Amino acid sequence: MSAVVYAHGQVRRARYAVAAVFAVHGAVTGSFATRVPWIQDHAGVSAGQLGLALAFPALGASVAMPLAGRVSHRFGARTALRGLLALWTLALVLPSLAPNLLTLCLALFVYGASAGMSDVAMNALGVEVENRLDKSIMSGLHGMWSAGALTGSAAGTLAAHLGADARLHHVLAAAVLTVLGLVACTWVLDLQPAEDEDPPPRFALPPRSALLIGAVGFCAVFAEGASLDWSAVYLRDQLETSAGLAAACTTGFTLTMAVARLVGDKVVDRFGAVRTVRVGGVLATFGGLLVVVGGHPAVAMTGFALTGLGIAVVVPLCFAAAGRAGSNPSLAIAGVATITYTSGLVAPSAIGGLAQATSLVVSFGLVTVLACCLVVFAKVLRAGDRDRPKISPPSAAVPDRQP
Repeated sequence: MSAVVYAHGQVRRARYAVAAVFAVHGAVTGSFATRVPWIQDHAGVSAGQLGLALAFPALGASVAMPLAGRVSHRFGARTALRGLLALWTLALVLPSLAPNLLTLCLALFVYGASAGMSDVAMNALGVEVENRLDKSIMSGLHGMWSAGALTGSAAGTLAAHLGADARLHHVLAAAVLTVLGLVACTWVLDLQPAEDEDPPPRFALPPRSALLIGAVGFCAVFAEGASLDWSAVYLRDQLETSAGLAAACTTGFTLTMAVARLVGDKVVDRFGAVRTVRVGGVLATFGGLLVVVGGHPAVAMTGFALTGLGIAVVVPLCFAAAGRAGSNPSLAIAGVATITYTSGLVAPSAIGGLAQATSLVVSFGLVTVLACCLVVFAKVLRAGDRDRPKISPPSAAVPDRQP
């Protein structure tokens, strides 16, 4: 992308715009997740068939994410994000319209593909804004995604409680979120490719640096997915708690992650990416040990909270490091995103399979080992600690090109 100079005020405004984009993106996910039972009944699929269908969003994202860089090169960063985000918000409607398993799988494939491409585009712009502001913002951006997901979930829970048809709910939600997304994209940075810059390939393997960074992200997302999907089951089945207390554990884990992401940037600016992830890995490892050996609901809930606290900023820092680790940020970010999406897909079934063969205690022992890996391999995020270019003073800025 060409090195357009922006005034500091423009960059700050772009930061808030990208944060709003992250919130809109998260709200789509939250809106969908709460209506999955309705979608299952409408499509007439069994639990096993639903599990198969729910693998298609990750498959669609993995296939489509490498295309995001080419789209941004062809249309420019702002126009590309505007279009890809609109595709994502409108794709929310598709799963609720599916009448059978085949159409549900196709709808979820498109849903995942649009999610993945918009994810790469907004993270690439987030990294660019972070570079120009010369301070960490990626953790806060992902915190806004979590806040958006919680908002979408709350609205979806209300709609489900009122017995609303998910088709009507999702049409209204898609309309509102599309408008909000288009408005937010008005103020993101309008980066354009340099005249002599070749377009990225349609499909290409991510650079080696992205694979290493993605491996760190894999560990964090595996712990996140395992905790989100299995913490309530662990408390209910392993520690024999009530369903309400078990659900509260999952809610607490989610809130811990969201709050930690929202305040994580100050920690990263103070201690750097590598040290932050190492300390986070220690907290997550200790939390995993409490879950495995605690034997009491309060201890286990504390363990899950510490795990959420420890892994909260890892994925944002992985995206930030990927965006600064090579000459093609979009390709590197797409590689990291593909690996983390895969981890999110694999984690719940891997935990379940291992629990079936052994026990949930052993399954969370694996989570603890992966959390420990964060401590060992945090150094691959050193790209996130490189000196960032200082933005030019306002007097050197080009005129505001916002439409």
